[in-house]
Amino acid sequence: MQEVTGSSPVSPTIPVPVCRPEFPPAQREGASVAGLPHGRSWKPQEGGSIIEKELRVNDKIRISPIRVVSEDGEQLGIMTADEGRALARERGLDLVEVAATSRPPVCRIMDFGKFKYEQNKKDRKAKSRQHGQQLKEVKFRPKIEKHDLEVKVRNARRFLEEHHKVKVTMNFRGREVTHSEIGRDILKRVAALLEDVSQVESPPRIEGRHMIMLLSPKSAAGGQKKQPKGDKPKADKPKSDKPKSDKPKAEKSEPAKPETKPEEATPSSNES
Repeated sequence: MQEVTGSSPVSPTIPVPVCRPEFPPAQREGASVAGLPHGRSWKPQEGGSIIEKELRVNDKIRISPIRVVSEDGEQLGIMTADEGRALARERGLDLVEVAATSRPPVCRIMDFGKFKYEQNKKDRKAKSRQHGQQLKEVKFRPKIEKHDLEVKVRNARRFLEEHHKVKVTMNFRGREVTHSEIGRDILKRVAALLEDVSQVESPPRIEGRHMIMLLSPKSAAGGQKKQPKGDKPKADKPKSDKPKSDKPKAEKSEPAKPETKPEEATPSSNES
């Protein structure tokens, strides 16, 4: 056997891993920030009420003491939150925090359900005024069920009451277009159900495999403004002239009798 003499062979260089700086958990990608789920940011849910997110009601009021105002605006004084809730419970109402930044916070006794309904109604009206009149579409099928028809008619009525035009569309499939009279009858029925709030701006017409009818709000219809310009008052005048025409005839018949002429003739004959 041969003996190995001299220095041992040099081993190849091993790359040293580079240590990257460690970030706090809140700065890592996908980490939760302020208690939010991983990879998600805070965003208000669509359709959720803004009132419920901003106002604290009943048991959600944790701070104490509070200044309580009655439903009539009367100052009830400063008391604990439990006393305010008990006072609202006795009246069958809710305790709502209306001024959280005040010290102490101001809470009002009110019917929160009614208050929320009125606020949502005001927001809806303001939103409709902001967007102006829009064209809404309600779709039907020739074989639509009675319940589905009623639901779609209610939706169309709501659009019309919000002063929007409604495009009523009947969709045909396959050979259903050959029996277009069925769809036409349904559209006429829809127009009759919405007659009190709408006017047919465009009658049903076929476009390809669709039958379309356009409804406009009754308040915005131009044809109704012309109704007060009728000639009905002129036609009523002859009714008032009938009694007037009878009275002059009786008065004219009385002075027609000449009684003075015979008296003048008798003295002339005696003198002769």
